This record gives sequence, C-alpha cells and structure tokens, in this order.
Amino acid sequence: MADKGKKEKGKKEKRHVISTRECRRVKRADGLKMKFFTKYTFRNFYEVIESRYQKKNMYRVFRDEDSTITFGDFARRVRSVSSYLLSLGIGKGDRIAILGESCPNWMVMYCAITSIGAVSVPILPDFTEREVTEIVRHSGSRAVAVLSKHYPKLLKYLEENMVELFRLEDLFHLPYEVGHPEPQRFLSCPGVSMKEFKVNRKALDEHQPEEDDLASIIYTSGTTGSSKGVMLTHKNILRCADLNTDVYIKARSGMRALSILPMSHVYEFTIGQILVLVQGIEIVFLGKPPAVSILLPALKEERPHIILSVPLLIEKVYRSAVLPTIRDNKKLANMIRNPLTSGFVHKVINRKIMATFGGRLKFFGIGGAPLDPEVELFLYKAGFPYAIGYGLTETSPLIAGCSPKKRDHKPGFVGKIVEDDDVVLLDKNSEGVGEIAVKGPNVMLGYYMRDDLNSEAFTEDGYFRTGDLGYLDRKGRLAIKGRVKTMILGPAGENIYPELIENLINAQEFVQESLVVPNDGGLLALIKIDIEMMSKKLKISIDDARNEARKYVKNLRKDLNSQLSSYSRLDETELQEEPFDRTPTQKIKRFLYPKKNNEKKEDPKA
Repeated sequence: MADKGKKEKGKKEKRHVISTRECRRVKRADGLKMKFFTKYTFRNFYEVIESRYQKKNMYRVFRDEDSTITFGDFARRVRSVSSYLLSLGIGKGDRIAILGESCPNWMVMYCAITSIGAVSVPILPDFTEREVTEIVRHSGSRAVAVLSKHYPKLLKYLEENMVELFRLEDLFHLPYEVGHPEPQRFLSCPGVSMKEFKVNRKALDEHQPEEDDLASIIYTSGTTGSSKGVMLTHKNILRCADLNTDVYIKARSGMRALSILPMSHVYEFTIGQILVLVQGIEIVFLGKPPAVSILLPALKEERPHIILSVPLLIEKVYRSAVLPTIRDNKKLANMIRNPLTSGFVHKVINRKIMATFGGRLKFFGIGGAPLDPEVELFLYKAGFPYAIGYGLTETSPLIAGCSPKKRDHKPGFVGKIVEDDDVVLLDKNSEGVGEIAVKGPNVMLGYYMRDDLNSEAFTEDGYFRTGDLGYLDRKGRLAIKGRVKTMILGPAGENIYPELIENLINAQEFVQESLVVPNDGGLLALIKIDIEMMSKKLKISIDDARNEARKYVKNLRKDLNSQLSSYSRLDETELQEEPFDRTPTQKIKRFLYPKKNNEKKEDPKA
C-alpha cells in the first residue's frame, strides 16, 4: 500500500509540473514569473512539450504526410541524437553548426546539441560559401549538420579541416574517417542513424545544461556589412518566448502555424517556433522558398491561424493587388477617400485578403525590417490581424511589440516595451529621438571572440546599444526612426533620416522600393520601378517602359522635394535597374550603395 501511495504521489507531482495554471503561479527568487517552463533550458523545453502534447502533431511539411511527427516523436529523436553526440565525445561548450532550410530535423538537431550543454551555430541558408566557411572557422565548430543542397558550400573547408558531418535529411552521421563524399553522393552516402541510437538516460542526466550556459552563436548578416557572432544563452531565448506566450495572441492547442522563414534567424526561432510550440500549436513548413506558386496553394489548403513574415510579403500583396485596384477604379478611389464609405471599402478589401490567407488568420506577425507606413495604415484601417515586433538578434529578439487588436495599434509605432526590459534613449535630440538602449534577461552575453565590439556595444552601466534611433510617447509606445549609422547630417548639422524619405518615395505610383544615400555631399535616391506595372498601365512595351521609367524617376525629384524640408531635399534621383542586395530578413544592404552603382558605371561591359 505504501508503494502504491508513493507512485500516486509521484504522478501528482508530474501533473503539477505540466499544468499551465500551476506553472504560471511560479515566481522565482530572481523575481521572474515562469509560465510554461520549470527551468529555462532546452532540455526542459522538449520535456515540457512532450509531457503536455505527447500524441499531438508537432511538425509537418506541406503536402508531405510522411513528414508528420508528434511532440512525443520529437522528444524521442532528441534523446537519441543527444545520446549519440555524447558517444562521440561531444559535450559542454563544443560547437556544432547547422546549415539548411527549416525542417523538423533542424529543430531536433538544435535541441539535441543544446540539451547536453553543447553550443549550436545556426547558419542562414542564404549565406555564401565564403560566409559559411568563415562562420565554421571562426566559431571553431567541431561538426556541421547540413542539408545536401548546401553541402557544396563546405567542400573547400573540408579539404583542410577535420569536421564531423551530420546529414539533416535523415539525421545520419557520416564519419570523417570514411572520407568526404562527392556532392552527388552525399544524400545516398551510408552512415550511422542517430535517431535510432539507444538512449543513454544516465549520460543525459549527467550532461544537463544550466540556464546561463551558452546555447547559440548566431552570425548576423547586417546592413552595414560586418557579420558578428551573437552569443545567446538558454535563458535569453526561452525566457523571451515564455514571457510573451499570451501577450500578443491567445493561442491554443489545435491551431496551426505556417512557417515560411528560416529557423536560423532568431525572430523565427524564438517567436515562430519556441513560443508557438510550448502552446501545442502544429507547425507546417512550406518546404520550399515562399514563391507565389507554392505559397498561395499552401495558404488555401492549410488555412493557418498564425504566420510570421518579414514586411516584404505583405507589402507585395498590397502593391500588386490592393493598390492597383484602388488606383484603377475611380469610383472605388473616391469611396475610400470619403469618410462615410471608407470603412466599408476597407472591410471588403480586407475580406478578400483574409480569404487569400486561408480565412482563419488570427496573427500575422511582422518583424525583421521596418513596415512601410502606407501599407501599415491600410492594414490598420482594414482591420487586418497584423502585429508588429521590434528587436535584434542580440536581444533574442523581442524588445517591443503589439497584438493584432486594433486598440493596441498606433500607426508609426511598434508597440510597448516587453515586460522584462528596461529601455532608455541615449543622446536624445530636441525631438525626443535617441539611440535605443536595453537591459534585460533577453540581452546577449556579447559577441563571440570580439572584445573590441563588446566594449562599444554596451554602456558603462550595462545597457546594450541597439544602433537604432527611437522615440517613446507618453503611453510608452516605441517608434523606430532609423539607424544611428544611416542617419545623415544636413548642411547645418540637421539630422536627416533616410528611411523617412524612402517612405515618401515608396508611396509614389510605380515605385517598388528605394534607397536614399549620401553621395558627393548631397542626397541620392536609388529608385526601383515596377516595369511590368508601368507597361500594363501605360499600354507600352517592356522596353519602352524601361525608357519611360528613367524619365519618370528623374521627374520625381521635383515633386518629392516639394514635400521635403530644405535640408533633406534630393540632389539626384536614379533608376535602380537591378534588385537591391538584401540580408536574409530582406533589409537592403546599405553599405553596398552607391559604391556598387558607381562600379557598374565604370565597368565598360556594363
């Protein structure tokens, strides 16, 4: 009887650990209130989701039913892979790189690495061979888990370095003693199946990480051209997710999320994966780049409740579908300008957009880059369920945000500061704009092996300098005004924010996007025109539209300058014929311009 009572007591204690209600009552000695976790480690993460949602679907790839894995399947795979890594002698502090698009095995590998105290080095799949080589070298990665399509990026490095290889498609280990296979043989090369390896629970218990242990080194691809290894702890990432689970959306098990961003980016990883999974939500991967031909069918068939995106997606929807409809229909244009009928038109258009996204959308998260103000104003008036977040890789990432509820929005502002963070504005000007600096449990340890950068990144009293310019209103809502490094000083010392000028340019007909840069003591605007739209609207050939676009861009300068202050007027406007080079979050790499355009002009072959 005593033994039976002991077992029953044990079961009760287990239920206590996994109860949402009970977890939310837990307040730690350091003052942090925990919601879903009992400890901020990735070992605890996979144990929590396993105990809560064991038999429910966790991951699936669009139109690939064989790819489905449950929360229980996931935890079992993680334990097996972790046990295998330990058998290779991999342990605390060892770095393992992960290179590939989002897929279930990507997260399995990540949790297997971090739950034994080793360090994951996620590499964005868009990185070049040179960038991949430099990251693996600089991080000192002992092994690389890679999808076959990206394997060729490692070949030169492998010629001179001994690195263990793990194949992400099937979680096979390809020992380097066997030799590195040719790219065409990589997918079929025999190896050892890690997900079928016998679990060694004793070893796993002996290698549990602590909250402040390093979990990831994430190399950023910034607009300034310098890639840095951001060191994030288990607590940095998991606390950020746990704190905000019910702040922005009341998600529940049974909902579905469509993942279209790379998990190697902390925005998708923390908000689109961890925050979603701890609430029992099934995630469907697109499985391919989010081209219209694959995205639209996925939206129609999957009917997701949650999507995280960079601004470019919704801006394209607005400029290709919404804006032409309004501009080309005079009756509709008049109705949308009339306060009495404007609301009705916005609702009609919103219903059509919602239908395009599957009809069940509750949360469309926008982050990674600034949202065009014109597009945001339309979404706000239409009642589209968008939510904006602001943060950086260095802050795991969230610093401020808002929910999809209209009352939480104020166009031009990203929302309120997250509960944990202390934000100050440094060196404020007369308009109240200053550099955003933040202190909190989501802020990184620092840049890996870059003491020179760390001394610049933090103030003497421990605030991380974001490099972004911001403004706080009386209600504590944050507006982003631009980057410190992109701010341009006017002729009399005025602060010129190129992003504000670009917003004005982007609102002009036929303009896709623009970039304002200093050039020869003045301001140059590089403007990308939608040639196809111009061709259709003016009923001219594509070649004629290209010639017309050059004239159009030159003539825009006078009209734009009439709307700009004297010190921020444009000295020159130029047609940007090629797409701008971008970071993986679709921000334009400003450091390349106008240098890149000038090089083309000097090239006799151009």
